Amino acid sequence: MGTNVEQQAFTIVENGTIVTPRGFTAGGLHCGLKKTSRNDIGAIRCDVPATAAAVYTTNVFQAAPLKVTRESLSNGRLQAVIVNSGNANACTGQQGEEDAYAMRTATARELGVAEEDVAVASTGVIGELLKMDAVHSGISGLPARLGKEAEEAEHFSQAILTTDLVKKEACVAVEVNGKTITIAGAAKGSGMIHPNMATMLAFMTSDAVIGAEALQRLLRQATNHTFNMITVDGDTSTNDMLVAMSSGLAGNEELTTEHPDWEAFAAGFTYVCEVLAKAIARDGEGATKLVEVQVTGAVSDESAQAIAKTVIGSSLVKSAMFGADANWGRIIAAVGRAGQPVNPETVDIRLGEISVLAQSRPVVFDEEVALAYLQTDTVRIVVDLNHGEGTAIAWGCDLTYDYVRINAAYRT
Repeated sequence: MGTNVEQQAFTIVENGTIVTPRGFTAGGLHCGLKKTSRNDIGAIRCDVPATAAAVYTTNVFQAAPLKVTRESLSNGRLQAVIVNSGNANACTGQQGEEDAYAMRTATARELGVAEEDVAVASTGVIGELLKMDAVHSGISGLPARLGKEAEEAEHFSQAILTTDLVKKEACVAVEVNGKTITIAGAAKGSGMIHPNMATMLAFMTSDAVIGAEALQRLLRQATNHTFNMITVDGDTSTNDMLVAMSSGLAGNEELTTEHPDWEAFAAGFTYVCEVLAKAIARDGEGATKLVEVQVTGAVSDESAQAIAKTVIGSSLVKSAMFGADANWGRIIAAVGRAGQPVNPETVDIRLGEISVLAQSRPVVFDEEVALAYLQTDTVRIVVDLNHGEGTAIAWGCDLTYDYVRINAAYRT
């Protein structure tokens, strides 16, 4: 599949995890918030107060943990993150807010860090109060479960999942001042996914020396090109959060936009975001395939983004992808309603390498070849507007019967 990132700037760390960067430990366990025995509470801890940044859901109804995390992050620093799944602690009023603060207090005490250096994240069912006895039991058991090994990282990754079928992880290494900097990430997300922060939680760690302002700027830029370019079902949630922490233990000269190795670091950071974002799209509820929409020839990158997101979010396009139907009419219709400048006489569309539309006119193609391509687990739709220099890539998945089944019984 296509990528927005030049990979020459960094090295992929095979089997790297959220604890690969210097200074970080993580872990998770089952405390009873979920009906199953899957892990449902986890934590990341840094040996030192880390530079930190975050982006949040744009949903007007924001869950209590987001308020607590915003407060903790007001000084641009974090040393720990506590996260639970199985309950979103959203739309729970004053009690929910008190419970989120209680999670922060208990985590600070158990992990030996300052209370204002703890972020709180929750995901799961909206509108139900947390079982705080279970939460406190889980938090008290976490210190013995935190570690640097792959097993502890696995336990954390499992603790943040809801309807996800698989964990999402990525890790790269970048050379900065001749020192090896590591950037890693772990995420959850499967349903209620839509650009402008989807129902996802994502956590990134690094050992680079970087200031809070520079990290926040990079996080926003990377998010706009990755997590904000995915969709599963067009819904955004109340709890979406992406938190990045950098320990500074690599000992490099502080990274700024003027640093000679900034572009390499930014490329590695963005790549981790992209891998996680695509993994979320691929694991969409009920999905059978990852769908990528690449738009070129738009009047601007922003216009290309809007068109790509409209196509990838179209229920008709997504349904056609599920049925392996090369119905390019669904695609051109989505392009036309995106509200962006388009010359209706110059549009080309390809399904992979199969041309189906040229200069807005149908192309005769082999239906059997197209069917075989659309039945693969990764499909690329290419739309060339031939109208400018703007480009963008968006990711999503097909819309299946199982999506309805899963969400029709989410609470039960």
